[in-house]
Amino acid sequence: PPVVVGLAVYLLLSRSGPLGALGLLFTPRAMIIAQALLVLPIIAALTRQTIEDLWLEYRDELTAMRIGPARRVTTLLWDARFSLVTTLLAGFGRAAAEVGTVMIVGGNIEGFTRTMTTAIALETSKGDLPLAMGLGMVLIAIILAVNAAAWGVRRVGELRAG
Repeated sequence: PPVVVGLAVYLLLSRSGPLGALGLLFTPRAMIIAQALLVLPIIAALTRQTIEDLWLEYRDELTAMRIGPARRVTTLLWDARFSLVTTLLAGFGRAAAEVGTVMIVGGNIEGFTRTMTTAIALETSKGDLPLAMGLGMVLIAIILAVNAAAWGVRRVGELRAG
């Protein structure tokens, strides 16, 4: 669960933790570390599945043409590029929706570590629902814009590929 990732990163970065001397707790860097640890398994699993599926499809051709391992990897990555963009978007979507992890390690400090999701949670708990709704609509608009851009990139790629 995401909150456990936040707790683990908090324990690592706290003053008594093994990385406490770095002074990263309640900083944007701590938030980036926590978010990266949160989305890494999702991105890795989806990337692995995409490449594995392509390998099964291309294995015979690549082997018959005696293409070396480095060229095989670049060929598979190139052909998977649009699926990999979708994978990155899945990771972005997961990170953009996260509240607990970033609140634990970032502290939700106004002007420093407050994110849109933590601001929405804070304003809701304070009872300022119009502000929370406004922030929510802005966040949805950002996510929709990113998804529309990704769809456009994918569509252009599909048209070029034929």
